[in-house]
Amino acid sequence: MTIRFDDPNRPNSYIGRTVPRPNAGKLVAGQGRYVDDITLPRMVHVAFVRSPHAHARIVSIDVGDAQAAKGVVRIVDGTEMATICTPWEGKLAHLQGMKTPPQHALAVDRVRYLGEPVVAVVARTRAEAEDAADLVVVDYDPLPAVTDLMTALDADTPIIHEGYEDNLCFRRTNEAGDVDGTFAGAHKVVEGWFKSGRHTGVTLEPRAIVADWKAGEAELTAHVSNQAPHMLQVLLAKHLDLPESRVRVVCGDVGGSFGVKVHVYPDEVATAALSKMLGRPVKFTADRLESFLSDIHARDHEATGRIALDADGRILGFDVDDWAAIGPYSIYPRTSAVEGLQVTNLIGGPYAFDHYRVRSSTVFQNKGICAQYRAVGHPVAVAITEGLVDKAAHEMGIDPVEFRRRNVIRDDAYPVSTVAGLKLEGLSHEKSLDALVEAMDYDALRAEQAELRAKGIHRGIGIASFIELTNPSPFMYGIGGARISAQDGCTVRMDPDGSVVALTGVTEQGQGTEAIMAQIVAEAVGIRPHMVRVVTGDTRVTPFGGGTWASRGAGIGGEAALRAGRALRDQILEVAASMLQGKAAALDIRDGVIVDAETGEDRLPIEEVGRIVYFRGDTLPPDLPRELMQTRHYITSNYPYAFTNGVQASLVEVDPDTGFVKLLKHWCVEDCGRIINPQLVDEQIRGGIVQGIGGALFEEVCYDAEGQMLNGSMADYLVPMSGEMPDMVIRHIETPTEEGALGAKGAGEAGTAGAPAAIMNAINDAIRPLGGEVTAMPFTPERILRALGRIRD
Repeated sequence: MTIRFDDPNRPNSYIGRTVPRPNAGKLVAGQGRYVDDITLPRMVHVAFVRSPHAHARIVSIDVGDAQAAKGVVRIVDGTEMATICTPWEGKLAHLQGMKTPPQHALAVDRVRYLGEPVVAVVARTRAEAEDAADLVVVDYDPLPAVTDLMTALDADTPIIHEGYEDNLCFRRTNEAGDVDGTFAGAHKVVEGWFKSGRHTGVTLEPRAIVADWKAGEAELTAHVSNQAPHMLQVLLAKHLDLPESRVRVVCGDVGGSFGVKVHVYPDEVATAALSKMLGRPVKFTADRLESFLSDIHARDHEATGRIALDADGRILGFDVDDWAAIGPYSIYPRTSAVEGLQVTNLIGGPYAFDHYRVRSSTVFQNKGICAQYRAVGHPVAVAITEGLVDKAAHEMGIDPVEFRRRNVIRDDAYPVSTVAGLKLEGLSHEKSLDALVEAMDYDALRAEQAELRAKGIHRGIGIASFIELTNPSPFMYGIGGARISAQDGCTVRMDPDGSVVALTGVTEQGQGTEAIMAQIVAEAVGIRPHMVRVVTGDTRVTPFGGGTWASRGAGIGGEAALRAGRALRDQILEVAASMLQGKAAALDIRDGVIVDAETGEDRLPIEEVGRIVYFRGDTLPPDLPRELMQTRHYITSNYPYAFTNGVQASLVEVDPDTGFVKLLKHWCVEDCGRIINPQLVDEQIRGGIVQGIGGALFEEVCYDAEGQMLNGSMADYLVPMSGEMPDMVIRHIETPTEEGALGAKGAGEAGTAGAPAAIMNAINDAIRPLGGEVTAMPFTPERILRALGRIRD
């Protein structure tokens, strides 16, 4: 059966509608069940003694006083932990030349970043564990810390890892065409320097795990706030020497993730190992101060770049040298090299040109570990690209929108392979630009800007076009040997009353997975969404899948749900046809009723099929299948990724006397393929923009030269609040992917990808007439005043 999802008059038309979240009532009533809400019989708590140094040798550990403290059950150091938990390496086999040392659950012999766990103290309560941890005495021999990104590979810089010849983790150069010749002969070459600050996720719910080893069943159950339960199941089994079938990972309600909770963390693995050691449940919940030290950080890039132009303002090529710092280890199992790798692929993404060279160098340093975080690599690549594009438009005297119109890949040119090597199926840069200009009333804004500038009011308009990677295939991790699934599955089952249970490998992180899966299954089967119960996040019952990351839930998990729902529908109709002594092809299911497909006449309530199959199967023909359950898995096959695209614009006002930036309005036109639930997509875009605003204006994890964090608390680390948020206008173009019947791509990261570049360009549009330019995020008042010459060293 072929369904046109763009036909609003089709039966059971739930895909494309705003349908309420099924879990909303529970959450707003305060009835969500988070990991820290879980209390099990005989449960104990663990607190970690963390390194106060960025780099030091561990000389000795004295636990005598701590062992005698009230409530203490067990104290374990790195040497003992290593006897039950093997180390890991965050390395992908296909990234040639990449190196990273083994990382242990607890440090052995040496610590390499502030906050690295050294000793685990288990006690009856968290308070008792923390009190005892304060009594552990660790004698450290401090070592020089490597903290500067751009000198990490200098000959006189200390080497962090013994046996390595330098601090280089990974380097990749992506080159095509004649870059040197093109730049030498270009009409104009525009250059720029860009920096992205280091920041972190600040999830509403900190990381937490309750690990429960049941010796009688030889099974470990881990309740954990995580995005990829099957990934964690496989890796816990591997490093604790257990069969995968004996590890169950349960991810219930999750209070935000953003990529923070898709990695393997030493303290979480240590908690699971402690449960196995002790034969009882062990809980660890990071407090907010601990989170700043132990959660992954992101970005921390510095780049120089240039763009070559012909006399008509056509882009000829890009040449970029990007540097990224990742801390002392590459994250496991996804690796910390992926963000730099993304930059080498995404520079210049929306534009047509023939000459390309991007080099990315990923280096070790003695700071917290950097890894994948919402819109991995995209904000960096888009800021470099769009910063150069905007500067080029300015220097050529061409309006920024017109400059982009001249250079974007045409909508009718797809499918194409870019000079960077990306296969793009179908995008809509021209349509998106048209929609943005209309939504902004661009010409009127420019006229108002000129009028206000004459009055001493400095407003700026910034544009940023982008592409976004979604729906990754095994090309991203599988070919590198990482045990991360690119496919996903869904099982649908009809119960006797006609309701349906859908079990999906995609997890609910607050983005609306339960809502969109209910919509898809409801339309596929022919019932209403409230009749679908969605179950996620339990490796014991849900089909094996990749989980939630890289904006893959709708495009991969949703396609699996659609196929499983359609297969269940066919089963129901086969039984109904037998009961009605007709043919299945002549029947349909609409709003939970089996009807004549041609006339729409009611023939049979769907629950009657359930009653017969489950309770009176003896009345059906012997050779008729009685299953009312179907499972389908889906993986992309024709393209390594499904790319989306969009364009954002920001209107800001800059006070040149104080350096303060006021966000006045923000626009985003985004093409995520088939839209399943418009309200959820808009929420995702707005949420992503807010995180992009954070990176552009507020958020930066700061360290001193010795690797000590200077602002590791909510009192010092700035995040955007509601009072700083501008009005946001969201518009959509739909270019469905033809990889699957659903046509969905992904939307979770698009807002974050483009917002920092749009804000940067808007600020520079405001201050360039005053002789200023800023390209180092976040764009703080101090940096703006320095750019304007109002502050000097």
